[in-house]
Amino acid sequence: MVNLLEIMNSSQSMLSFLMADTATQSNLNMRQFWGIPVALVGAVLLSFGAQYQSRGLNKVEQLTGKSASAGLSGRHILSLFKRPSWVLGTSFLGLATAFQLVSLSLSPLIVVQPIGVVALIVTAILNSKYSGVTLGFKAKNAIAMSVIGITAFVVIAAFTARDRTVTDAKLTTILILFGIVLVLTVSAYLLLRSKAIALMYIIGSGVLYGFVATFAKTVIGRFQQDQFDTLTWISVVALLTGAVLGMVFVQNAYSSGPPDLVVAGLTVIDPLVAVMIGIAVLHEANDASIFEIVGFIVTGIIAMIGVINLAKYHPQTGMTALIATNTGSIPVFKKKQ
Repeated sequence: MVNLLEIMNSSQSMLSFLMADTATQSNLNMRQFWGIPVALVGAVLLSFGAQYQSRGLNKVEQLTGKSASAGLSGRHILSLFKRPSWVLGTSFLGLATAFQLVSLSLSPLIVVQPIGVVALIVTAILNSKYSGVTLGFKAKNAIAMSVIGITAFVVIAAFTARDRTVTDAKLTTILILFGIVLVLTVSAYLLLRSKAIALMYIIGSGVLYGFVATFAKTVIGRFQQDQFDTLTWISVVALLTGAVLGMVFVQNAYSSGPPDLVVAGLTVIDPLVAVMIGIAVLHEANDASIFEIVGFIVTGIIAMIGVINLAKYHPQTGMTALIATNTGSIPVFKKKQ
């Protein structure tokens, strides 16, 4: 049976290889290397933030007797701010965001984004310990697929990607794509919110945060170059819009699925989207061979299958959660004594 600690050790080895190779390819200086430990701290903070936020939301659902999976009500929102665990989790996530922004200001996106996959493993361990729900063989394999897939995806990117100047035309294209994604995600939320589909919320939040990371890197770069033009400020607005809507999706995802599944979406789909934007719009992989392009496709599919399988086989998104959703009750997973 796959052990989560073995997955963590394996992923750490792959990340070490990625960092070493990226250092060779990109000639990172000492200042840029500081982005690596900063991103690692951010990943750990994300894990604890997700756990405490999920715990706070589940407690509010139990107290109100109403699930938030179909959308947060005003009563839910007011109650959340009264829950110490949710406030603590939000504080951790705020710190995680701050660390991510610092890491992005120090290092290339391709170096720091994959480090977030550590959060998936830490969150899985935390959630299993707190809820008392033991992950089965298929769920652990799903986590392994997600970790290996996304790490391998970025390892290939490290060999092929090159920094390119973000021109006004490229930034405009990213803004247009974000506008399309914004319309699609809001429409999906309004049409499917009553279905309480955890995977929908998770994919939506991952895609949104992928654009948020891209905008963050772009805005930081423009600020460092003293480019305070209209496109830069539109990007700031887009960043904030994506972050707020992404957080709404995340909160609904906590009600529909466990925190480790939510973090899987954020740490797998997020970097996939960010790197795909880098490839398709910023042309960072123009030097990639046909074999490397195939590698992008295969490893991306592996990572996505891992997330889908985790949603399918996780004990807290299985039959118990399905029955609870259909009956309108709130599933409760008690911690082992």
